[in-house]
Amino acid sequence: MPDAANIKPLTALRFFAAFWVVMYHYWPNLSAAVPPAMIGKGYLGVEAFFTLSGFILCHVYLQGVGSGTFRYGGFLWNRLARVYPLHLVTLAGVGLMAAAAGLAGIAVDQNMLAWSALPANLLLVQAWGFAPVSGWNHPSWSISAEWFAYLSFPAFAWAAWRLRERPRLAVGLALALIAALYPVFQALAGFPLTEATIRWGFLRIVSCFAYGCALHALWRSGAVTGRFSGLGACLAGAAVLLAVHFGAPDQVIVMTLGGLIVMLAALAATGSSFATQAPLVYLGEISYSTYMICIPWKILAVNAALKLLKIEGDQLPLYAWLLIVAALVPLSAMSYHIIEKPARERMKAWAKGWRERRPATAKA
Repeated sequence: MPDAANIKPLTALRFFAAFWVVMYHYWPNLSAAVPPAMIGKGYLGVEAFFTLSGFILCHVYLQGVGSGTFRYGGFLWNRLARVYPLHLVTLAGVGLMAAAAGLAGIAVDQNMLAWSALPANLLLVQAWGFAPVSGWNHPSWSISAEWFAYLSFPAFAWAAWRLRERPRLAVGLALALIAALYPVFQALAGFPLTEATIRWGFLRIVSCFAYGCALHALWRSGAVTGRFSGLGACLAGAAVLLAVHFGAPDQVIVMTLGGLIVMLAALAATGSSFATQAPLVYLGEISYSTYMICIPWKILAVNAALKLLKIEGDQLPLYAWLLIVAALVPLSAMSYHIIEKPARERMKAWAKGWRERRPATAKA
């Protein structure tokens, strides 16, 4: 089985999931454009991320959990290093942007500078019901949900380890959880689970993360590898497209997304070069930056374009819209290389230094 860094099709898939979310948010600013069904379901790119997260974290850490070498503190620090620095920078950037707009006399959404929501955002609990409004950089609600999954990872890992020899049962239980949770949540909350952000957003990750863990067990067992992996990946991709096109319930689309994930992983295990090309993998590597900067960039760029082009309303001509969307890629690369990657490496270096100094301190 390839290591986590070498399941390259899944890395590439992260970019497409992020871009799916981008299209969902950017499409309303395209003049006279009626969104196709695929764009209208772009919010489910978050569910793809959540499922991928469960799959990859089990791939990296599950063996350590089973062997007793898993270190919870180190795990949490590594996950914090992965998400928190860019979260802080984008949060501060949105705050500065909103403050500058206010000083310039430009009307902005008051929630962008909602000081009452700042503590929850700083503590990554804004998706746990602790934020009174959706303020600052709104996409960060999903990072809060991820943080919930990281904190509770030992529970997910314990279940995944117990079921490692029964992967089909694990997948069946995860599918049953998805099938039950979505309609029950809507009946109780009055809105779909896939619309939950600062209200119950942490619950949105639970079934997807569990599904990813179960799919990893299935993949690890070898039950979905072999010479038919390519055909399976094609069929899984077609199932996703058909489910979206025909307006299947969100939970059904989430289930088919999981099928695509496990089949792409199976394809990678055969040594296939599908979706392993360097540009695709690189786009996947910078996808977290793409996701985190997409809304601040949209607010800044769309408002600037509307002003420069003297357009009433909020819809742009195609050429301006395409330019704004295309600019996300170099901006994401800059964010990745200037902020995200250096900060992550620095935090990991701090942890390494602490570990190296600990024995010396103990001896003294």
